[in-house]
Amino acid sequence: VQLQASGGGVVQAGGYLRLSCAASGRNFDNNVVAWFRQGPGNQREFVAAISKENSATSYADSVKGRFTIARDSAKNTVSLQMNDLKPEDTAVYFCAARSPLVTVIHRTHRSYPYWGQGTEFTVSS
Repeated sequence: VQLQASGGGVVQAGGYLRLSCAASGRNFDNNVVAWFRQGPGNQREFVAAISKENSATSYADSVKGRFTIARDSAKNTVSLQMNDLKPEDTAVYFCAARSPLVTVIHRTHRSYPYWGQGTEFTVSS
């Protein structure tokens, strides 16, 4: 499955932004899909994930209550709605998918073999 992330830009602190991850090649309803981010000088970190059939979601503590991950099967996309943005949310955001053979959400980026190219946004204070 090929992934493409979009939706980056510049937003003021307290604002909101919606990222989208589109899959091509096949439907990715059967894949666990996650968002990771990598800020300047930082390692890639887990942000959020959604399981197959949307039965479960998982969020990093730093974004819980502010970010929402959701899947649109009709559009074959997974979105990340981000509210109350903070300067520390500034990063390049990547969407990633696990093999359709596994069902567990993992927070380690090495568990995800499929990656999009990343989309960058900046939160200005």
